[in-house]
Amino acid sequence: MSNELVHTPEGVRDIYGEEYAKKLKVEGLMLEKARSYGYEDIQTPTFEFFDVFSKEIGTTPSRELYKFFDKEGNTLVLRPDFTPSMARCAAKYFADWDSPIRFCYIGNTFTNNSNLQGKLKETTQMGVELIGDPSEKADGETAALIIEVLLFTGLKDFQLSVGNVEYFKGICAEAGLDEKTELELREFISGKNYFGAEELLMEKKVEKQYMDALLQLTDLFGSFDVLRQAKALVHNERSLNAVKRLEGLYQVLCCYGVEKYVSFDLGMLSKYHYYTGMILKAYTYGVGDAIVKGGRYDTLLGHFGKKAPAVGFVVGIDDLLAALGRQGVGVEIPPKAEIIEYTPETFTKMLEQAKEIRARGGKAVLMPLRDIQGRT
Repeated sequence: MSNELVHTPEGVRDIYGEEYAKKLKVEGLMLEKARSYGYEDIQTPTFEFFDVFSKEIGTTPSRELYKFFDKEGNTLVLRPDFTPSMARCAAKYFADWDSPIRFCYIGNTFTNNSNLQGKLKETTQMGVELIGDPSEKADGETAALIIEVLLFTGLKDFQLSVGNVEYFKGICAEAGLDEKTELELREFISGKNYFGAEELLMEKKVEKQYMDALLQLTDLFGSFDVLRQAKALVHNERSLNAVKRLEGLYQVLCCYGVEKYVSFDLGMLSKYHYYTGMILKAYTYGVGDAIVKGGRYDTLLGHFGKKAPAVGFVVGIDDLLAALGRQGVGVEIPPKAEIIEYTPETFTKMLEQAKEIRARGGKAVLMPLRDIQGRT
């Protein structure tokens, strides 16, 4: 047999032993915390129809999807993102449901991206979705739950950055930017690329007052005080309402007592274009990317036939585990099984002993006793 068969493809890996035990423990802690808020477990398929993640939905670009065909000729994809799947599921099974719906889940996502930065192509995510509540209280619950989930796993040194895509879109609309320019500018602003944004806006001959406002977005982040700066920078109703919404969110987070973990970033945007309001990203040292991503997506369910507001987030479990390890945070895992050795003469007696341990909820391994030469 070829040695190549024992290796995994690029971007995926095996997880076993103590590492996997820690992963299962952290997953259990996060679900436990989400369930304490009333979120109920849900599982959706690993692959969906291509249209669930189409360009119109505003999710992962087609070139980054793992696509294949079924026997009927339908184009299918391995899910790159949970949120559209949850929206589809809610629209199908809760079409006439008026009360808020709370989902929580764990599963793997698959993105056929470039591996130049060492990113995995298969990652595990834990997430929650709150569907049917448009209020800032729902935004606050979602943001507070992120913080409590991370704290419950043992992570202490992190920051939840909060923005609102409507602030950016309000300025773009006021400046008269077309959709293509807005999408290009989104990349520069999100990446804090001041000079790239400036060059684009000059090329499009954007009026100076709007250019100045858009360029300042690259530096418009920090504590609650940054919202005052943001408010003074704009005059359009859409952007002002976005700031007002963030101010209301902050008051809710103060009620939860988690405001010290929160900062604001008016230039923070997402590659997922289905977000319509609040954007959430949590960062910690030891990991290059955000370990939590989420936000409000009030129009996404409409693509599947159910008009309902929604908000949610996902935690990158692989990145979270890396952060816990690099920060020296221990993850308590269950003790290993007790080894019960036997000889041909003592097998029946040792088996009874192992059965007693298992009956008490313990773990026991029956193993033949080896002599000095290693023979059984």
